[in-house]
Amino acid sequence: MSANGSTSEATRETVRALLGRMGEGDPARIAELFAEPVDWKLDWPAEEHGRAATPWIRDRSTRAEVADHFRQLGEHHVPGEAGTVIERILVDGADAVVTGEIRLTAKPTGRPYRSRFALHLTVEDGLVTRYHVYEDSLAVARAFQA
Repeated sequence: MSANGSTSEATRETVRALLGRMGEGDPARIAELFAEPVDWKLDWPAEEHGRAATPWIRDRSTRAEVADHFRQLGEHHVPGEAGTVIERILVDGADAVVTGEIRLTAKPTGRPYRSRFALHLTVEDGLVTRYHVYEDSLAVARAFQA
């Protein structure tokens, strides 16, 4: 197997582990798979970062901040009314792109929403070094509007 092939397989294994942990919902276990520092970006308008209704939406760089992201995400959505459909996992060496749709319900408003997403990951030595999310921010914002 080529070096790129073995790198791709290692990346695929880490991505699958990450998605599994995200499905389990334990923020600390999710954060264990991230490097420090991590290049973390959410494709949202900068003026929307950290707003009271969506405090999890902001850039991060440490494992503690990654755990906090998933903790806040859980706190602001109705438990048991969540789902994610993974459509594709594309891997090329250390890079992976995951596409799909999240289905959540905003706790403050009770509004369910669906948001298509693409997640660009880079994995080095079994840890996620890049986590860039591109999602339907309008669907999320509307679900949390008062």
